[in-house]
Amino acid sequence: MEYMDNWERYYHGQERDPLVQLALIHAQFEVIHPFVDGNGRLGRMLVPLFLVEKGLLGWPTFYISSFFEARRRDYYDALRALDGGATWNRWIHFFLHAMVEQSHKNTERVRQILVLRERLAAELLELTRSRHALPLLDRIFRRPIFEPSSLLPDRALPTKPALMTLIGKMKEAGMLKTLREARGRRSQILALAELLNLVEGSKVV
Repeated sequence: MEYMDNWERYYHGQERDPLVQLALIHAQFEVIHPFVDGNGRLGRMLVPLFLVEKGLLGWPTFYISSFFEARRRDYYDALRALDGGATWNRWIHFFLHAMVEQSHKNTERVRQILVLRERLAAELLELTRSRHALPLLDRIFRRPIFEPSSLLPDRALPTKPALMTLIGKMKEAGMLKTLREARGRRSQILALAELLNLVEGSKVV
């Protein structure tokens, strides 16, 4: 608790360079290892939350996990080596390099998401000729795994029968993938597979 108290005070403190501060915060959290499980996930979640708190991001959408996963051995070696000024400097360099690399990847991924949205919008308009096509697509982009019933009520969308017709056309065209069929009281669950796979960087759906 003494270490966590010190860590929390440093987290909320003001440093000249918040990114260097974040590098130390992340490493300190992992070294303290305060919980039985989930320390790695929590430590990575702290990165976007801290960036938002410091006004460096508008939303907590910076994901650094893929960099650390791709360089897992280097990541753990750098943390385990922390025992003095030189090793802390190496860790800070490693962490800032991770931030730069992941920033470039995240920016490219956002560009790809925008391109995907524009392509699907054109295809969906051609497919349905409906004024509700784009509002529906935008709703699905905000929540790409969904139950059709969760989309309503929404003033921008049509009635339930018309909505189900649009969703049916999207399924037939391969835009939506069924993750679970409706059965009894269980609702159908659909996914915008292309978006999920793009965000994850691999085929997950």
